[in-house]
Amino acid sequence: MTMSPVEASAPPEPPRGHVRVVYLGPVAPHWEVDSQFGDRALVEAFRERALARLVLLPPHDPQFRRNRERVVRDAERENLLLEWDLGIPEEEPAPRVADEAEPAGAAAEESGAGAGEGSAPSEAPGA
Repeated sequence: MTMSPVEASAPPEPPRGHVRVVYLGPVAPHWEVDSQFGDRALVEAFRERALARLVLLPPHDPQFRRNRERVVRDAERENLLLEWDLGIPEEEPAPRVADEAEPAGAAAEESGAGAGEGSAPSEAPGA
């Protein structure tokens, strides 16, 4: 219990720099890493490590998720503010809207699809 008060009383250090990782598109190089502030040597060393992990990985690649977590942990260790720009919103509001509209649309499709499926097989054997 003596460790908790000591850790809680220590104020968090201000960030040592800022790094922004930008997805450029499907053509290599896929990634650009730039910085708005911070020690140039620290940011450049982080940039090299991040690009080594991301250089051939587009965001939809399964390996990207693992390597992104490694880049995030590296930024936390170095006390850098990390920002990602993947060209898509982080939160996906579109699927939520589709999920809400789906029950009404699904009911109409099921009744229409059920009639279509029932008539199609009966026509095929009779023809």
